[in-house]
Amino acid sequence: MSPILPYAILPPVYVEYDTSAPEVAQRVIDLVGAAAPWARIDHIGSTAIPGCAGKGIIDLVALYPEGRLDAMRDTIDALGFQPQRSGHAFPEDRPMRVGAIEHRGQVYRLHMHVVAADSDEAQSLYRFRDVLRSDQVLRDDYQAKKRAILQSGVNSSNDYTQAKGDFISAVLARSVH
Repeated sequence: MSPILPYAILPPVYVEYDTSAPEVAQRVIDLVGAAAPWARIDHIGSTAIPGCAGKGIIDLVALYPEGRLDAMRDTIDALGFQPQRSGHAFPEDRPMRVGAIEHRGQVYRLHMHVVAADSDEAQSLYRFRDVLRSDQVLRDDYQAKKRAILQSGVNSSNDYTQAKGDFISAVLARSVH
């Protein structure tokens, strides 16, 4: 039986940084990495940035080499991840799968982004994470932006993601070397 549990669809909420997030992410990285040793699995998103609050969802990326999209998708599905049923709908040529995992009595929701290893998107995901890891002021601005979005009454994941899009784009634009 897989440790990947069904995903609960919940409205976005602001969750303080959870120091267990990296450990939870590592469990999932190890699980997926063992099933797909040819792929690179990493922790991205707010929970991968020490001290950064967010929705409390553990975002991961599964980078697959050229020609291995179907194998990556099939591997993740076989582990118990499910196709998303809410939020921004990702196409099957750039899928996102969802799931959950129990860790020390708490259930953590998971988003697994399946991205081509050689894509611009893969570089952007790492760049955004790494810039926020290295710039506390920017990290604090990002948290303030997310709090403001939720305080404005946004209650759908889609609207939340769209509302923070300009901030993310600005960070990526200024961090290009």
